[in-house]
Amino acid sequence: MSSSRSASDPESEPRYPFVHVEVQPAEEDEISAAFFELGATGVEVRDDGTLLRGPATGTVLLVASFDDHETAQSACTDLREAAPHLAPRVEEVIGDAWRDAWKEHFEPFSLTDRIVVRPPWVPLSSVVVPEGSTVLELEPGRAFGTGLHATTSLVAACLDRHEAQLRGSVVLDAGTGSGILAFVALRMGAASVVAFDVDPDVVEIVNENAERNGMTDRIAASAGTIDDVDGTFPWVLANIEARVLDPIAEELAAHVAPGGDLVLSGILGPEEERMVARYTSLRTPLERVDVTRKGDGVDAWVCIHLRRCAA
Repeated sequence: MSSSRSASDPESEPRYPFVHVEVQPAEEDEISAAFFELGATGVEVRDDGTLLRGPATGTVLLVASFDDHETAQSACTDLREAAPHLAPRVEEVIGDAWRDAWKEHFEPFSLTDRIVVRPPWVPLSSVVVPEGSTVLELEPGRAFGTGLHATTSLVAACLDRHEAQLRGSVVLDAGTGSGILAFVALRMGAASVVAFDVDPDVVEIVNENAERNGMTDRIAASAGTIDDVDGTFPWVLANIEARVLDPIAEELAAHVAPGGDLVLSGILGPEEERMVARYTSLRTPLERVDVTRKGDGVDAWVCIHLRRCAA
């Protein structure tokens, strides 16, 4: 008679394959895209600006998840052949505790001079809130957008600087993730936000965060792409990646109302000139307003603020 393994037996726990590879910041988008083409179900980026830090060498660690070990190993082999200078490796996580391990590192912090982000597991009474600041309660779940990454904080700072212009506006948040930028816009006085993301699981996360902050009636979240959006907006936010922002440039710009603002982030320093040129040469006339950065050289993250010419 065979005996079953106990629940505490490591061999009875689920095992998840990941491929780890260190790349240069300028390679991040290309290798991330390659992972998806090789069957990855998701790609996590770890660098100096992320919650779980990347290598101390100035490189970026990409962590790609796969449904099975065979696909993960095949992706490693194909990546080595396509890029011999890289050294991808398959790693395995046993059990489900890793899903929430990041929470140990997510503490309250100041996102802008006037907004403090607090995770729901930290009591409000224990949070130091500077005079004149407001608190956003955020549970990012597995969606992008804790606010700690430079790409998010750059857009938040832009919204903070333009509080007067935001007041009373309807905002489109493309690739909303946790919804953090939508909530920042609402705290800055925006009337409402239309938010979407290609990941359908994000909708529940956004709605839960909206309820936590008393914003349920001011945000409409849905799963989809820019092609599913109707109308134009005084403010359009897109904190995605250059490899995504490039092909949807015409569609994204077309949803900016005349005289309205478009804020792009998720762009590395070496991509700045190309992305500015791309977005200022579209059928929808846009002009550069400002470019802000965090970091230096090829490691810098860039936020591009554009405005549609008034009709």
